[in-house]
Amino acid sequence: MHFAKQLSTGFLCVLSVLTQAQSIGSLHGRVTSEQGEALPGVTIMVAGTTKGVNTDNAGYYQLKSIAPGSYTLTVSFVGYQTQQKAITVKEGENRSHTFRLVSATHELETVSVIGRSEAKEVNRQAFNVTAIDASKLHNSTLDLSHALDRVSGVRVREAGGVGSNINFSLNGFTGRQVKFFIDGVPMDNFGSSFQINNIPINLAERVEVYKGVVPIWLGSDALGGAVNIVTGNRQRTFLDASYSYGSFNTHRTAINAGYTAKSGFTFQLNAFQNYSDNNYWVTVDVADINTGEYYRNQRVRRFHDTYHNETLVANVGVVGKKYADKLLIGITLGQNHADIQTGARMVSVFGNWYRRGNIVMPSIRYQKDNLFVKGLNVRLTGNINLGQEQNVDSVYRRYNWFQQFKQYDGLGSERERSLYKFRNNNGLVTANVSYQLSEKHSISVNNVFNTFNRRGSDALYPNSERYEQPRVNTKNILGIGYRYDYNDRWNTSLFVKQFSQHNKYGVTYNPSGNFGDVAYLTQKNSFSQLGYGVASSYFIRKNFQLKASYEKSYRLPETDELYGDLINLEGNINLKPETSNNYNVGFSYLTNLSRLHRFTFAGNVLYRDAQGFIRPRLNNNQTKQVMDNLADVTNLGFDGEVRYSFKQLLTAGVNMTYQNLRNNTRFEDGYTGESPLFRDRIPNMPFMFGNADASLFLRNVGAPGNTLTFGYNLLYVHAYYLYWPSLGQDKLDIPQQLAHDANIVYALANGKYNIALECKNLLDSKLYDNFSLQKPSRGFYVKLRYFVSK
Repeated sequence: MHFAKQLSTGFLCVLSVLTQAQSIGSLHGRVTSEQGEALPGVTIMVAGTTKGVNTDNAGYYQLKSIAPGSYTLTVSFVGYQTQQKAITVKEGENRSHTFRLVSATHELETVSVIGRSEAKEVNRQAFNVTAIDASKLHNSTLDLSHALDRVSGVRVREAGGVGSNINFSLNGFTGRQVKFFIDGVPMDNFGSSFQINNIPINLAERVEVYKGVVPIWLGSDALGGAVNIVTGNRQRTFLDASYSYGSFNTHRTAINAGYTAKSGFTFQLNAFQNYSDNNYWVTVDVADINTGEYYRNQRVRRFHDTYHNETLVANVGVVGKKYADKLLIGITLGQNHADIQTGARMVSVFGNWYRRGNIVMPSIRYQKDNLFVKGLNVRLTGNINLGQEQNVDSVYRRYNWFQQFKQYDGLGSERERSLYKFRNNNGLVTANVSYQLSEKHSISVNNVFNTFNRRGSDALYPNSERYEQPRVNTKNILGIGYRYDYNDRWNTSLFVKQFSQHNKYGVTYNPSGNFGDVAYLTQKNSFSQLGYGVASSYFIRKNFQLKASYEKSYRLPETDELYGDLINLEGNINLKPETSNNYNVGFSYLTNLSRLHRFTFAGNVLYRDAQGFIRPRLNNNQTKQVMDNLADVTNLGFDGEVRYSFKQLLTAGVNMTYQNLRNNTRFEDGYTGESPLFRDRIPNMPFMFGNADASLFLRNVGAPGNTLTFGYNLLYVHAYYLYWPSLGQDKLDIPQQLAHDANIVYALANGKYNIALECKNLLDSKLYDNFSLQKPSRGFYVKLRYFVSK
């Protein structure tokens, strides 16, 4: 809390003297083709600086915080001739300039189903990063998790349909070992109403996937990588509205809108909802609940799996002022309801159990470039989530897949009787300060401070003391980084991170030794760790880049792991941080053949040496799980991608990932001598998977400015063992997966009106991500989208 007070005081002091800063200007405008068509993804750079921007869907760009002076703008886009323009910016001037690019015969446009970003400031980083241009997917019905599932090295496993539990894996690290951000702000405290599998792709303009080594400005305790969702916060007037309907009574709506006045006043709104009955077909064995008669391979519908969520994000403030490039006050509101159909296996069937939650999160964001002196940039954010979560299981019944049930007398439930409702009161403050020492040297400091204080009660047990026990946590990650750039060909980043955590927790003990005598004792513990890393990139040629990076990373225990969830997970206050040595070596190469064919090659080799992996074991009563530092794991793997395009007509690509995760724990409890599991492949973890895609673009269909697109995507997952390979004679596995998706998109009036038709799981294959939990059968979807920008 002392740090938060210091930061707040410093923030107020900064605001009080900001008006002393020099009067800066800005540049804005639009980039079109010779025919007047909007060109999205065009790169506009200020020569001699690191400042740059990409045009949005409608071809608009805005360069903020330009100090008075003369500059040269370089405008480049694949398939068009590069332009340069000398421009002079006066004090306080908001200058406008439109560029009309001329098509080049020696370069070809690349358009990708998963829209690899042309943002040079992302791709030229030394970190192993893949950027998805989300704007290329705005006509699809994908959520963020399914868009990420098409990236090499990423595997998103889900327990069912819309809104189901997911497990995100990045180069072998899973779950909480990978951190998520929105515009650089950690999503640690967003709650269940705002998760990547219920956020529509339209919310993002770009998604950055950092594999292994995480840049200092993201500032979090990610063990194996990070995902940064870039919304763009476009500072202009626009409206992007869409609605989709499809199989299993699935409805999705998204509205993104913004308004920016000449005075600098701005308002931004993002609202979305998802609803699905998730009543897709599954094939299961069923026993009659009354007679016990057994029926094998029955094709039945899921019947208690309804999910819905509604979320609104609103921000109001000013942009382009002397004291702030951006100052926004916002509120995030949302709710969700998820029926629980099954347990970990399909044999566990439920008909009334559900969970629900909401989010009430006020926030503030401040941004200023060239503060006091040129090159000093400041970013500050703060938010607190006052939302609630609740687990409702109070109906004493037993169901089967025929929707038959038995009602029992007394107080019971389908799994574990509960009406537990709680607030985590989770607050977050981030600060990032960077300074350009010279053209080649820059430094940055980042700090993330997180607070947690769970308060809850259960109406079924109003007098229970266990809900009054403290569950308090503070976490702070401080990072300092240095970057060196040389001749636009070589850049290197060095950084150190300080991780610290303080916990307070109530535990039970028996003061008298008599049966049933329970009292509570408050315990405290803390720990601090130092991480560090380096990342370097070198361009052998303009289109041939080599990368290498290393990080000694840590992941601090999460609050549920420390304190439990009071449902099925018991807390363990003695957990220690996970740690890993992450190594990455990679390359990317772009080439043209015969002036018509364009190829892009990319590949990465990785090695992970992790100690103290946090994973579950059964507690002493064998009734719940408890997390513990049980395993050491190594992973030697690679991922690669090849993409091809022909003129502006066709694009295709394939990527593949292989990861060899091995148990490196030589001695384990329960075994005399060396564990038989030593050097076993980690079970229940896909080790080889990939994607293939192709798109055909037909321009000016029906009228000039209309585009008809045919798209296809294939997901492949190799079979893998469910349990340890060295245990048991019967090797249960999760079978090989092949999923085919197809889509047709018709964009009219240069993307103002859009109609999309999709078929997911085209061949109606039986798909599994977790053993026996079947994913949705074949589904058809239609999406209507309207986009306009001024």
